[in-house]
Amino acid sequence: MNNNLFSKAAVWLVIALVLFTVFKQFDKPRVQEGVSYSQFMDDAKNGKIKQVIVQGRNLTVSPADGTKYTLVSPGDIWMIGDLMKDGVSVTAKAEDEPNALVSALYYLGPTILIIGFWFYMMRQMQGGGKGGAFSFGKSRARLIDENNNAINFTDVAGCDEAKEEVSELVDFLRDPQKFQKLGGRIPRGVLLVGPPGTGKTLLARAIAGEAKVPFFSISGSDFVEMFVGVGAARVRDMFEQAKKHAPCIVFIDEIDAVGRHRGAGMGGGNDEREQTLNQMLVEMDGFEANSGVIVIAATNRSDVLDKALLRPGRFDRQVFVGLPDIRGREQILKVHLRKVPVSNDVDASVIGRGTPGFSGADLANLVNEAALFAARRGKRIVEMQDFEDAKDKIYMGPERRSAVIREEERRMTAYHESGHAVVGKLLPLSDPVHKVTIMPRGFAGGLTWYLPEHDKNYAYKDGILNEIAILFGGRASEEVFLNAISTGASNDFERATKLARDMVTRYGMSDVLGTMVYVDTESDQSFGRMSSRAVSEGTQQKVDAEIRRILDEQYTLARKLLQDNRDKVEAMTKALLEWETIDADQVNDIMAGLPPRPPKSTPRGPSGDTPPGGGNTGVEVKPANGTTQPA
Repeated sequence: MNNNLFSKAAVWLVIALVLFTVFKQFDKPRVQEGVSYSQFMDDAKNGKIKQVIVQGRNLTVSPADGTKYTLVSPGDIWMIGDLMKDGVSVTAKAEDEPNALVSALYYLGPTILIIGFWFYMMRQMQGGGKGGAFSFGKSRARLIDENNNAINFTDVAGCDEAKEEVSELVDFLRDPQKFQKLGGRIPRGVLLVGPPGTGKTLLARAIAGEAKVPFFSISGSDFVEMFVGVGAARVRDMFEQAKKHAPCIVFIDEIDAVGRHRGAGMGGGNDEREQTLNQMLVEMDGFEANSGVIVIAATNRSDVLDKALLRPGRFDRQVFVGLPDIRGREQILKVHLRKVPVSNDVDASVIGRGTPGFSGADLANLVNEAALFAARRGKRIVEMQDFEDAKDKIYMGPERRSAVIREEERRMTAYHESGHAVVGKLLPLSDPVHKVTIMPRGFAGGLTWYLPEHDKNYAYKDGILNEIAILFGGRASEEVFLNAISTGASNDFERATKLARDMVTRYGMSDVLGTMVYVDTESDQSFGRMSSRAVSEGTQQKVDAEIRRILDEQYTLARKLLQDNRDKVEAMTKALLEWETIDADQVNDIMAGLPPRPPKSTPRGPSGDTPPGGGNTGVEVKPANGTTQPA
């Protein structure tokens, strides 16, 4: 509040100085237009001047005709005597003494104005932080007092192992003597590593909430500024503040912004980022054993961090916060469902089983999307159908019901998606088909959605080969049933080629080339490293031939499966053209030779619950978890 008042007062002062300087420039004696000094003296000799008032060099002339004008004397020392000889009444007045303050402002005003404007611009460049223009080196860390931090371990779900790893930090902050009596030393730094959205920041704040200690939070990018040395000064100030509030926790989010490998950039060893990193390394070494300050950092890329940052005594404990498993997703959903009124048919375990690969942030977004669906439909509670629609939207994108698609393109899309689904149902290691649609969603013209029955940690050779055959099912279906090919399979080919290339060059799944890696995995890890050729020209030709063999074999397999099951593809295509979307039960009916059951009705809001979209672009997308086959 005081800073805002000071800023406003400073701005108004600058404006006042500008106005004062401008008006002062115009505050000069006004000279009568057309009357020169020589003419004035001639008029005095001719008796046309009645009175003259002299005030310094300013002359106020009163002619005999009753008018009055003012002019400036050129410094004529004989003027008074000549006027008195000519009978002019001369009156002298003392010159006004200028006010000392006004004079000082008049002469020093421009300088003060420039200095004030410079300070104001420096303050704006630094974001208006505390301390005004001299706050360059002040820390930007936000302090959350122990009384205002309501987050604890009950609000963090899906990462039980990570909570166990950091639970001893809570014990140390509550009772340091318990460890010090036995000569134990708690880690000074803890690095939380994991994919985005897994709850690293929430876990760090929960540690402070459980221990009831202050929590300093700052981002790695807040240290770096355009001036060299500012980041290092902010690091020093942050640790000084932390020591004053010890025991406490300092949390640095996205530490890779300042903690990357030194010497890899173009600025040499004196750039701002490396200065900041060097100061951080020194400060973490300077902790006393009983300082009570624990530094927790979070990153998605621990592989790019400088080795000195990870050595014992600094961030010597790394805690992996990974994607939650099926039980973890259920626990996370229960945490978020506490904030939403849900119906009795909502089962967190069912939703968790149907969301493999979702992070905590994804699950929070799923609950929010379901609540938005229910609100648009005028409901008072969120039902299971809302969660299903929200899951479809997140996985496959929003429906584009306003897209105008020609009937022949709908038919081609139906055969394409039927080819994916039928091949997937016939191959033994394929994931179950969850849903097939020819309704445009996002950038895709149609989608076949496979839902794994359980979380997967490894991929096997036969499973990857089956996935390649499924990807080829769309193009093979176009050739077999329409005797035509389209651009709809471009994304399928890209993914199939990548899988085959990885099998040969990375995973050692080729009988011809054996268990050797044929790609340089470290050439593009960080900026500044030189890439090198991993294989010779002759070996590269063998790699390409092996990739071609795998792709051709799986394409032939997909085509044969579709030719042997023409009736199932035709039945599925007919169902898609009629209903646009079919679920797993209807797909199972078709594969069993039965007529598919009618689709389940889905309540729609006045706007169809989906935003309008453009035409079918033919662009294919693949979600992050890779569970769909777009048309």
